Amino acid sequence: MTPVVLFLLFASLSAVPTRAADDELLTESSSDVSQTISKVNAGIKTKLIHGDILPSLSRNADSCTANGCKWPKSGRFVYVPVAISSSYTSEERNIIIRGLLSFHSSTCIRFVWRRRSHRNYIYFYSGDGCFSYLGRQNRGQPISLSKRGCLYLDTVQHEVLHALGFHHEQVRSDRDSFVSIIEENIQPGAESQFRKEQTNNLQTPYDFNSVMHYSNFAFSRNGQATIVAKSNPSLMFGQASRMSQNDIDRVKKLYQC
Repeated sequence: MTPVVLFLLFASLSAVPTRAADDELLTESSSDVSQTISKVNAGIKTKLIHGDILPSLSRNADSCTANGCKWPKSGRFVYVPVAISSSYTSEERNIIIRGLLSFHSSTCIRFVWRRRSHRNYIYFYSGDGCFSYLGRQNRGQPISLSKRGCLYLDTVQHEVLHALGFHHEQVRSDRDSFVSIIEENIQPGAESQFRKEQTNNLQTPYDFNSVMHYSNFAFSRNGQATIVAKSNPSLMFGQASRMSQNDIDRVKKLYQC
């Protein structure tokens, strides 16, 4: 059953006719995923943690992966059922699918079409912003990718990594050894976006190139940096166009690929 479902996911890309078109979609990025998300999410009424994470009603997100929110593994692979709203155009749908397939080529995560028998699954829809739950939830869980600004490869990967159980890089438990948070430059009311979490760092290095790292100017009130690298205060970061090797390695370590 599983190979057939996987084949159907790959077959969904048949509408994209050329390699040139494929490369264009894969390289299309928001250039600053934190700016993209904060811009689209500005003013929305949905309650969010760290800018784009929906608060879980059933478990403490601080220790998500220690409390059962990993997706289960079956044999060599971790099968994650997905559904995509019919409100997306074929081109928009393909951007999401290509983001999902980028995990297939480098990890043991395998996204499959949701069937009635799947109790837990991810549902992509065009909501009022870009946001996701952290890790696997009970029953269907949404990932909002608004047509008005969220449909980029890096944004898709970013929100999917949240759904797989990963926090933002700049809130990981050891971040104070690598970055300084400049509180006087943070927008009033956005201070909680920089709160550290008790993350499982999986013995991987702090990664300024992670697609999960916000930019120097995230939630800035005055155009000045809110996050500064301690090793090099002039270092610019937060412009990842896709998952870094460390992002991939973390998925593989967490899910024992």
